[in-house]
Amino acid sequence: MLQALWVSKTELAAQDLNLTTISNNLANVSTTGFKRDRAEFQDLLYQIRRQSGAQNTDTYKLPSGLQLGTGVRIVGTQKQFTEGSLQTTEQPLDMAINGDGFFQILMPDGNLAYTRNGEFHLDENGQIVTANGYPLDPAITLPNDTQTFTVGEDGTVSVTVPGNAAAQVLGNIQTAKFINPTGLQAMGNNLFSETASSGAPQTGTPGLNGLGTVLQNTLENSNVSTVEELVNMITTQRAYEMNSKVISTADQMLSFITQNL
Repeated sequence: MLQALWVSKTELAAQDLNLTTISNNLANVSTTGFKRDRAEFQDLLYQIRRQSGAQNTDTYKLPSGLQLGTGVRIVGTQKQFTEGSLQTTEQPLDMAINGDGFFQILMPDGNLAYTRNGEFHLDENGQIVTANGYPLDPAITLPNDTQTFTVGEDGTVSVTVPGNAAAQVLGNIQTAKFINPTGLQAMGNNLFSETASSGAPQTGTPGLNGLGTVLQNTLENSNVSTVEELVNMITTQRAYEMNSKVISTADQMLSFITQNL
């Protein structure tokens, strides 16, 4: 009876973490470039009371054994890097990657971080930066007298200035992809960092070698499906209720034994 209590306890703890994952997805349903998480469950060790295939007699073997599970746990959360819907805006500094890849962001410690959020801004020097002021890498700096600002699908950045109708190329936006993007570490602020599981970044020109193209005046929405998350929340709630019922039933059985024996 006590074993049933502990098994159900592990499920309650796992579903609590699952609900935390679902709530974080729903909280970021409007976060640009956000990628939803999925909790991964795994059953715990088994107690082998009777080994399957053991000799019952000199001639016969047991066709099945007695294995008692000890519960469940969440072993990880996996980022789902499916592409979110694309939204057209009227801001020339808004960019989205149509396909595989990440924008590269230079962090204060000198390391690179990666993001799908293309909501960029200009700092006081005309450099393209994130909302937190971290510059895009390679750095792109616009002249003070910029009239028009254009980003091509291959990441080519060009501007026009007064007195010169011809466009001037300032540089190229480079994007990066990973062989295992689910291995990236989420840092918050819509940023990811490289890990041993993600593999090294493969940097290149957008539109080439499997990298997606860059779309100006466009943002990538979160890939969270509200309906799917609400269904997952209901499933989590029912699983929690069922295991709470198991604890209640085990408690009633223990109560009966203590009161009648």
